[in-house]
Amino acid sequence: MDQNQTIAAAPDVARSAIRKVSIRLVPFVALMFFINYLDRTAIGFAAPNGMNEDLALSAAQFGFASGVFFIGYILLEVPSNLALHKFGARRWLSRIMVSWGIVALLFTWVQNFEQLVVLRFLLGVAEAGFFPGAILFLSLWVPAQYRGRILMLFYLAQPLTTVIGAPLAGWLIQQHGALGLEGWRFMFLGVAVPAIIVGVIAWFYLKDRPADAKWLTRDEQVWLTDALDREKTATQKKEQGHVSAKFAFKSGRVWVLSFIYFGFIYGLYALAFFLPTIIEGFQAQTGQTFDTLQKGLITAIPYLPAAVVMYFWSRSASKRGLKTWHIAGPAIAGAVSIPLALFAGSPAATIAVITVTACAIFAALPNFWTLPTRFLTGAAAAAGVALINTIGNLAGFSAPFITGAVHDWTGGYEVPMFIVGFVMLVSAVLMVLLARSNRINPVVVDDADGPDADAVLAAPADTVDGDAR
Repeated sequence: MDQNQTIAAAPDVARSAIRKVSIRLVPFVALMFFINYLDRTAIGFAAPNGMNEDLALSAAQFGFASGVFFIGYILLEVPSNLALHKFGARRWLSRIMVSWGIVALLFTWVQNFEQLVVLRFLLGVAEAGFFPGAILFLSLWVPAQYRGRILMLFYLAQPLTTVIGAPLAGWLIQQHGALGLEGWRFMFLGVAVPAIIVGVIAWFYLKDRPADAKWLTRDEQVWLTDALDREKTATQKKEQGHVSAKFAFKSGRVWVLSFIYFGFIYGLYALAFFLPTIIEGFQAQTGQTFDTLQKGLITAIPYLPAAVVMYFWSRSASKRGLKTWHIAGPAIAGAVSIPLALFAGSPAATIAVITVTACAIFAALPNFWTLPTRFLTGAAAAAGVALINTIGNLAGFSAPFITGAVHDWTGGYEVPMFIVGFVMLVSAVLMVLLARSNRINPVVVDDADGPDADAVLAAPADTVDGDAR
C-alpha cells in the first residue's frame, strides 16, 4: 500500500490498531495491576481475620506496617521508572512482578511486628516503579486522544481488585488449616504465587513498541509509530526540547499534579486499609456475626459501582473533551462524602456513603493520568510520571499511619475521616487553580488524522481479525 492509500485508509487502520491494543495489551497489563493491588492491600484483609491478634498489633502498629510499604516504594520509584525507560517495559515490568511475588510469599511465615515491618518495606522496594511503568508503557502504545479510554480500561483493575479480590481473600482465609497454615497466612500464599507466574509470562508476552508486535499488520504498525512520533515531536517542540528527567523535577506543573494525586491516594488508602476493620465494627453495632467470606463481599460493595461510574465518567471525558470538573468534581464529592459516613446511622447507610467516596476517587484517577504525558515525553515522561506517583504515594504511608494513630488518640474514626475529606478538598482546589493559571490545558484536542476514540473502542470485535496472532 503506497503513502496516499495509507492516508486514505487511516481511519480504518487506526480503528483496527487501537482496538487490537485494547484487547491484546490492556487486559494483560490490567491483570498485572490487579495482582499488584491485591498483594499490597492483602494486609488489610488479614488484619481483622487473625493477623492482628496473632501478632499482637495495635491499630497504630498495623497502620505503620501498612504504610511503611510506601517508604521503600518511594525511594526507588523514580530510579525504577528511568530503568524501565532504558531497558524496556517487557524486561523491567517482568522483573518487578517476580520480585514482589517472592517477597509477598514470605508474608506466609511472618512471626511478629518487626518482621511484618521489614517485609512490608521490602515489598515496597520490590514493587517500586510498577504502576508508573505500566502507565508509561500504555502511553507509549496509543496516541493522546485514545489514552483516557485506554487508561480507564486499565484502571478498572483497581476497583475490581476489591470486587473480586475481597471475596477471594475471604475464601482463602476460610481455608484455615490448609497446608498447616492459619487462614490469613494461607491467604498471603494464595495471592503471592500468581504474581510470580504472571511475571514470567509477561517476559514473553509483552512487546516494547508497536513495531515489535507481530499481531499488528504492517499498516497498523506504521500508523501507530507515525502517530506517536508526530505527537512526541510536537511535544518536544512545544516544550522547547526539554525532555530530560531534570526538566520533570523542575516543572511546577509536575509538582502541582503530584499534590493533587496525593489527595486522591490519601482517600483511596484510608478506605483500602481500614474499610475491613470498619466492617468488623458493624458486628458489634448490629449484633450480627459475619464470616470472612461475608466480610469480603461487604467490603466489595462500594467498588462495583465505582467501576461502573469510572467507565461512564471516562466515556464522558472522551466524548466531551476532558474538562477541569472531570477531576475537580469527583475530588469535591469525595471530600464531602467520606466524613458524612460517620453520621450515616446504620451499616447500610455507611456503606452507601462510602460507595459515593469510592465512585468519586475512581472516576477521577484515569482522567488525571492523561495529563502528565500531554507535556512530558522521553526521559521527562518517565521521571515525571514516577515523581507524581511517588509524591502521591506518600499518602499511602501517611493515610493508614495517621488514621491509625489518630484513632488510637481519639478513640474513634471521626477526626481521621475529616482529615481525609480535607486533603481531598485541597486536591480539588489545586486542580481548579492549575487549570485557571493556564499552566495545563485539560481539554482534549481532536486529531484530524484519526477516528473518535469512542468509535474505535466501540468497534465490533471483528476488527481485530486478520493478522492478529
